[in-house]
Amino acid sequence: MINFDNTEIAFKIKSKSALQKANFLFGMMNNQSLVKIGTSMAQMALNLHLPVKTLIKKTIFEQFCGGESLEESKVIVDELKKYQVQSILDYAIEAKSGEAEFDNTLKELMHVVDYAASANVPFVSVKVTGLARFELLEKLQAKQPLTTDEQEEFRRVKNRMLTLCQSAFDKNIAVLVDAEETWIQDPVDALVNAMMLQFNKTKAVVYNTAQLYRHDRLEFLKKCIALSKENNFILGMKLVRGAYMEKERKRAKEMGYPSPIQPNKEATDKDFDLAVAACLDAIQHVAFFCASHNELSHQKAVEIMLQKNIQHHHLNIYFSQLYGMSDHITFNMAQGGYNACKYLPFGPVGDVMPYLIRRAQENTAIAGQMSRELKLIKKEIERRK
Repeated sequence: MINFDNTEIAFKIKSKSALQKANFLFGMMNNQSLVKIGTSMAQMALNLHLPVKTLIKKTIFEQFCGGESLEESKVIVDELKKYQVQSILDYAIEAKSGEAEFDNTLKELMHVVDYAASANVPFVSVKVTGLARFELLEKLQAKQPLTTDEQEEFRRVKNRMLTLCQSAFDKNIAVLVDAEETWIQDPVDALVNAMMLQFNKTKAVVYNTAQLYRHDRLEFLKKCIALSKENNFILGMKLVRGAYMEKERKRAKEMGYPSPIQPNKEATDKDFDLAVAACLDAIQHVAFFCASHNELSHQKAVEIMLQKNIQHHHLNIYFSQLYGMSDHITFNMAQGGYNACKYLPFGPVGDVMPYLIRRAQENTAIAGQMSRELKLIKKEIERRK
């Protein structure tokens, strides 16, 4: 089994000063009140064009992002490779609103795919809200009739996705499509399924994302697996617990509909592990990412792989964590011979603030996770003395 307590392996990539900085930052993020005030003030300062960009970049941005540009991120990509850890490049732009912005995002994503192919980076990540108007996706989910202009707008959205996936297919790169809010997820799922039907005939080029803190996603995954078998394509799926919990619960309460979120963490953990097991049971038809910061989920996955005699480096199985978090999982999995990856976002500081805010809020919401992170960092700092 994997020893996740081995901090020498976990933090081998970090210098003493980098460890000290991480120790300070995670300590700050453990304070919910501080996170709430700090993220609000940071976003406000950026909106008002106050000189806080350097401070943000040297703290939370540096911890969780590869850089403001692809070129800046290359240093991190190359460093991770030294430890057999692959990168998932994420141009972390989302919630754009204009056609020119969507076209520019596509242009940047095509550049990322080109770079990934040249640098032997196997994965890129995309959010559909970086290519499509949020309100259009809402209208599609609500099954409201589209105007002629909106029909043409959605055609352009589909063409952007088609262009991106075709380029990735041609260059042997996989595209991981992130999850969105529940009230726009259905059209995203439909769009991703259409791409998988076209490009995943012999290998997984396009991956969807299932947030298992939703109580309906395990059943959704099972239906997707059945669909892949019926239509003879490889299902690509990234399994995560989720990142919109507070937002989802608040909206459900305000609008008076049942919350889509699991009743408790135990239910989420159960469905996540069942989802991993379902993917492993259908591994000839499914390529998936166990994208988790939960050690127990990884141990359970490893146990099933051993029971089924599935090789560590099976091309359909990847273990992934966010850059800047849970290095004790990523690097120890890589050391154990498993396919380990870091999700590596990059982009201008102002544009990736929604991502950074979610990371800070997510960390304070996970009971015990940050204390575990801090404990291991402190253990390694002590070991190096």
